Amino acid sequence: MSLSPSPLERLNRARADLRMGLPVVLCGPDSAALMVPAESLTIRRLADLRALCPQLVLALTGHRAQTLKARAYDGDVARVVIPADADLDWLEALADPADDLRMPMKGPLKTLRDGSAELHRAAIRLAKSAQLLPAAVLAETPDACALAMEHNLTMLEAAETLTLETRLSPVIAARLPMRLAGAGRLHVFRPDDGGIEHYAIEVGQPDRHAPVLTRLHSACFTGDVLGSLKCDCGPQLHAALTAMHEAGGGVLLYLNQEGRGIGLANKMRAYSLQDQGFDTVEANHRLGFDDDERDFRLGAELLRRLGFDSVRLLTNNPAKVAMLERGGITVTERVPLQVGLTAENAAYLATKAAKSGHLL
Repeated sequence: MSLSPSPLERLNRARADLRMGLPVVLCGPDSAALMVPAESLTIRRLADLRALCPQLVLALTGHRAQTLKARAYDGDVARVVIPADADLDWLEALADPADDLRMPMKGPLKTLRDGSAELHRAAIRLAKSAQLLPAAVLAETPDACALAMEHNLTMLEAAETLTLETRLSPVIAARLPMRLAGAGRLHVFRPDDGGIEHYAIEVGQPDRHAPVLTRLHSACFTGDVLGSLKCDCGPQLHAALTAMHEAGGGVLLYLNQEGRGIGLANKMRAYSLQDQGFDTVEANHRLGFDDDERDFRLGAELLRRLGFDSVRLLTNNPAKVAMLERGGITVTERVPLQVGLTAENAAYLATKAAKSGHLL
């Protein structure tokens, strides 16, 4: 029946459950497990998981495992055996690098090398998509599916956690006069996976039959709203709107992918690590994330929805050009956007150039 949740709807339900610390059941071809992110796990639920499965495992990314000097036999993921006497503080210390410098020795850590890591990879994907730290406790048990039915837990196939191309549907568009861009329209689009909405700001009346001046701008609460000097996001946003106004039209795609896709809370964790001396890429890796977790395919779909198939892209990031073109959008020109250099963000911009390939 159409009343039953689709895989995408179950996936979004699982994200909400995990943020509240409610277990989700992951099923693979040969095994099943209850999983809870370490960040939202409680003492009581840790005890309940131990009662179901004496041998709990903490799934960490390869990046986080490298920081902890734990062997990641599966490459991108490490399956750390949780000692019987390990408490919630021990788990949180492995998941969150906030105190790594103060307490660097957390091992020795025993990691699994035999068996499948499929459920553990799925658990990491789920934690990331819920914008939690990518560290999850798994309790494998043959009764997992029955427990899901008994306790009304969300149940997912591991394959259903794989990143799918999100479809965006228009919700509403309305006229919006802007101080920097003049007359325009704000379009709101809602993804079909139940995630956060994304926006397209149409400046003036751009020609659908010519390459449109375009900016893919990822949300930055600290830079766009608070005027943070740690990044160049706010100045880039303002300069892009001004350039579109001067060009007689343009499209600014405002993608809600804060902190390169890791969310505001994790971005602040990365900022805290930067205060300890790590650069932006090192901080992301210590948290367990990749350099950049964003999905710019969203930008390509938004442009298609608005009726554009070619752009002049305002960016210093070649990865945005490549991903737009893979999404079927022709990039006729990369227009540099080099603004916002401050004494506070000079090292950050240098890292973006050296490690992320930005053309500065």
